[in-house]
Amino acid sequence: MAGKYKSVVLAFAAVLIGGATAIAQQVGTATAVNPNSESTPPGGSIITLKVGSRILHKERIHTSPTGSVQLLFVDQSTLNIAPNTNLLIDEFVYDPASGSGHMLTKLTQGTLQYIGGKLSHQGAVTIDTPAATIGIRGGTATVDHSAHVTHAINLNGILTITNGGGSIVVYRPGFVVTILNWNTPPGQPARVTAEQVIHYIEYLSSKFDQNGGVGGLNNGNVIELAGCGTASTLPCPQPPWLPTNGGEDDALQIIIQSTQRATQPTPPPPVFTDFSLRSR
Repeated sequence: MAGKYKSVVLAFAAVLIGGATAIAQQVGTATAVNPNSESTPPGGSIITLKVGSRILHKERIHTSPTGSVQLLFVDQSTLNIAPNTNLLIDEFVYDPASGSGHMLTKLTQGTLQYIGGKLSHQGAVTIDTPAATIGIRGGTATVDHSAHVTHAINLNGILTITNGGGSIVVYRPGFVVTILNWNTPPGQPARVTAEQVIHYIEYLSSKFDQNGGVGGLNNGNVIELAGCGTASTLPCPQPPWLPTNGGEDDALQIIIQSTQRATQPTPPPPVFTDFSLRSR
């Protein structure tokens, strides 16, 4: 009987016998951390995140002006979290046997980039902001909420954006939707500019004096550990310098290719996309 239920491992909580105290379940791991980045486990006090820190269901993540984090979840999805960001892993249910479940992240301030895993292939991933609910299917998206306005960028896949004013579906990669507030309908998709792409690459990247919390890394070897460079047969992505449509397309491909390369489960432990792009 125990074996029958072993695969259903990430429900909301396990209740202790004789009390109502709940033990939150681990849903992921911090795979790159730049200081200062903190979290608040459910029912716990604020702790400093480190590489390898367990991420729990109902955990709050908050980064300082210099902090950034990457989280790898059990369905192989990834969240890259920029500085000055506050979010809550509000729901995460995953059955590894069937690959089913759902994920809800509440972004109250700041910027995140989501790279899809098994749950997003089913369209079971949602990011909430004060201005909109953003459903993600099979893709990669950047979501920013600041000054009461949400920007949702479709990098790959399908975004369904809904609020009290209406709903819109974004099928084309490389388009951004601006949502002014919960009661105003989402704006029409607009082409992402090269300036916007470069801004988010830089904002979601480690700075030159940071190593993502992995000792021994420096500005010269981070890219090689991410899977490209002189020690690899894989070519390193090149940044787009010209503000043209071609440059915008190239920039989007850099993000997608780098995240795909960096999230492959090959040794050594990967330094993921956004923490390596800036370190060349």
